[in-house]
Amino acid sequence: MLGSLRERYQRVMAPVGKAIARTGITPNMITGLTVLVALVSAWFFALGDLIIGLLFMILTVVLDMFDGAVARAAGLASKFGATFDHTLDRYAEFLFMLGLMMGPINAVMISWWPYNVGDSFIPWFWGFFTLFGMIMASFTRAKAESVGGMESCTVGIAERQEKLILTIAGILLLAIPSTNIWIDVLTPIPVLLDFFVILDITNVLTLCIVIAGVLSHITVAQRLRYAKKMIGATDQGEGSDV
Repeated sequence: MLGSLRERYQRVMAPVGKAIARTGITPNMITGLTVLVALVSAWFFALGDLIIGLLFMILTVVLDMFDGAVARAAGLASKFGATFDHTLDRYAEFLFMLGLMMGPINAVMISWWPYNVGDSFIPWFWGFFTLFGMIMASFTRAKAESVGGMESCTVGIAERQEKLILTIAGILLLAIPSTNIWIDVLTPIPVLLDFFVILDITNVLTLCIVIAGVLSHITVAQRLRYAKKMIGATDQGEGSDV
């Protein structure tokens, strides 16, 4: 949905792209730097420092905007560059989720963290559920555009921007309040509290990640439906590759 704003921010970023292009820095160099910054972000998440990790996470988003701006400004946009960028974006998403699933390693040093040492910000099941949904949404688009020959398959309830916003909101809502606000909300309703505890959704960050995962899997279904509609039954009688 927020992808519709892409043209606007591309116009805003155009002067920045021209300025960076004059330094000789290439889009692929910025893309590679993005993954390194994502690795630093994951490291801070794993250590339990959500705010510092979030700042580096936001920096990766800014760098991701820069590489496209530089490519357009310097006339360096290419199919390989786009492939490289999309591929490393997936690695960055993996690193963010990995850090959040590992952290906080030093939970005893975090006074506001209400769980035992060894508990993570996001349970492994929900982390993988969401990460797989995000990867499959991207994979479905790529297959529709390559194998299916579609010009674009960016439809769906949630693109990368919406899922990033959900993750950022969850991190802030978990890190800033002095209590676990999700449990505070559920406590007056014991049935709901027990339900979410059974599901292991016991903090607001996990809730936001689960929502992002559900939206990702819905997006996969929407893209498959759209691809079927646009491509049509061109391969009838030829069978299909597995």
